[in-house]
Amino acid sequence: MVNANDMTSRLEKELAFTEKELAELERARKMPITFDEDCPEVTPEKALKFRRVNPPRKRLDAHGA
Repeated sequence: MVNANDMTSRLEKELAFTEKELAELERARKMPITFDEDCPEVTPEKALKFRRVNPPRKRLDAHGA
């Protein structure tokens, strides 16, 4: 992860969105969500039955135990 305080102005410009990209993102935010047979709406009941493909790993505490 990059610390924003350590970024050069050149790097900031390279990572920033262009005006066109920002406009596309704003347009996408305003679009309605359309569900179909390939992407059906998930009901709360279906969400409870969902099983992760990659379950979260158990993390070690700060002492390595």
